[in-house]
Amino acid sequence: MSGEARSALEWLALAAPRPAICRWEWEHSQQGVALLPAGRRWDVLILPGGLGMTTLDVLVHVTGRPGPVLADQERRRVGFFVPPGTAARWLGTGVRAAGSGSWIVVPHPERSVPAAHWLVRPDGSGMLNDPAVLELAMHEAAALVATPAPGDPDPTHDRAPEHPPPGTRGPAH
Repeated sequence: MSGEARSALEWLALAAPRPAICRWEWEHSQQGVALLPAGRRWDVLILPGGLGMTTLDVLVHVTGRPGPVLADQERRRVGFFVPPGTAARWLGTGVRAAGSGSWIVVPHPERSVPAAHWLVRPDGSGMLNDPAVLELAMHEAAALVATPAPGDPDPTHDRAPEHPPPGTRGPAH
């Protein structure tokens, strides 16, 4: 195991109530995961897959290397590790916040498992995603997701409204 991976493992394990047991589970269990409490060393903001992946792209472009980011195997959910206490103050449509009282399935820093895999592995330094920068990246990503790419058909074009606008009578029969 590399020095960075060892540091990441130690940093993640410190979130566990019993770090030594957490390290043992990672090293010896077939699942290769540990259930860690959010709210001690980090919180996790969980975004829907498309928005989460686009947010990660924006963060990489802006920061070069964001803090730790997890995803489920199908990338339907993407979790950004942020400072503790962020979840209690976070309001955002479609964003789940895992803070104090929540538990997160966390894979070994060098492994992927069906439940979760690292999109950005922790580096052991304790670096997390800055909530303010993450929020701006989410806004940018939401605009990118909502805007069709050039050449893509506009999904609203040529579609009849379900109900005629007020003051109109609808199609003549």
